[in-house]
Amino acid sequence: MRIPNLGETDLLVPLHSGVFEQPMWQTFLRQLRRVCEAQGVSIRLESAGEGGDVTLAEGNTFALAKADMREGRVYSGEELGTGHVSLRAVRLGNEGLALTLVVLSPGAPGAEIASLISALVPHLRVALQVLASLERERSRASVSAEAFRRMNFGWIALDERCRIVDLDAQAERLLARSGALRRGPYDRLVPALPAIDRQLTALVKAMAGDRRHRPRAINLSQDPWTDILVAPVRIEALAGKDKAVAVVYLRGDRSSSADRHEQLVDVFDLTPAEARLAWSLAQGLSIAQAAKAHGLTVETARYYSKKIYAKTGARGQVDLVRNILTGVLALA
Repeated sequence: MRIPNLGETDLLVPLHSGVFEQPMWQTFLRQLRRVCEAQGVSIRLESAGEGGDVTLAEGNTFALAKADMREGRVYSGEELGTGHVSLRAVRLGNEGLALTLVVLSPGAPGAEIASLISALVPHLRVALQVLASLERERSRASVSAEAFRRMNFGWIALDERCRIVDLDAQAERLLARSGALRRGPYDRLVPALPAIDRQLTALVKAMAGDRRHRPRAINLSQDPWTDILVAPVRIEALAGKDKAVAVVYLRGDRSSSADRHEQLVDVFDLTPAEARLAWSLAQGLSIAQAAKAHGLTVETARYYSKKIYAKTGARGQVDLVRNILTGVLALA
C-alpha cells in the first residue's frame, strides 16, 4: 500500500468535488478503496431531518452499527466491538448532519489505514460543512419555490428576438394555463393581444441595446389578473450561452374576481357588496370608477369604502392594496 501525499489529486479533489456527484462521493470512495487495497469502503450520512440515514458504498462493506464515537478519532473494529480487526472508522459532525467513514481492508496494515484516515479528517470535515451548507440552501430554495408557486410568481429569460432562453417551473405552468401569454413558434413568447406583443418586442429590443434600460410593467389581463415586469439582464455572465437580454417576471392570479370576492368576505368579514368594491379599489380603480363599474352612486361607494377601510385596517387606498394583494390572499 502506498499512502498518497494529500497534496496530490488522488483523494482530495474527488473528496471535495464529490458533494456535487450523483450519487455523492462515488469517485472518492472508488479511489480510497484502490489506495487502501480495501475490500470495501463506505460513508454513512446521518441527518436529523426527514431524509434519515444514507449509506454510500464501494465494494463489499461492513454495516457498522451506530456507536458512541468521539468526533474525529479513528477507531479500530476491535474498539467498536465488530470482531473485524481490519476495520477502521471515523465519525465527524454533530446531531444535525454527521458522517461516518468506514474502511474494511484485510490485506493492508491497520496502522497505515488509520494514518491515512487521520490525515483525511480535516478535509472530510470541510466536505461535510460544504454539504451541510448546500442542504440548507436547498431547503431555503425549496421554501422559496413553494412561496413563489403559491403566489403564482415565475420568470422567463428572453433573447433579443423574444425567444425563450430559460424559465422556471412556475412560469411553465402559467404559460400552460394562461390565455394571456403563450409559447409560440420557435419558442417565441407571444402575448395574446397584438398591441402588447408589439410593446414587449420593442422593450426587449431596447434592453438588448441598453442594459441600463429601466424595467417596465405591463398588465396582460384583469380577470384573472395577470401582470409582467420586463427587466434587462444587467450582468453579462448571467446571460448564459444563449444570450438572454431580458427577464420577464410573471405574476398571474389563479382565482377569478368572483373567487376573490368570496375570499374577501371570509378574511375581512365584508359583505358581498363591500367585497366587490374592495377588490376593484385594490386593482387601482378610483371611487368614481369603482362605483360606475358596480352600478353604485359615488356616495354609496364612499360609504362602503369607509366600512371597508375599518374592517381591513387600511388607512387609505394604498394600505388597502397592500393588505389585499400582499396578504394571505396572495397565497390563496
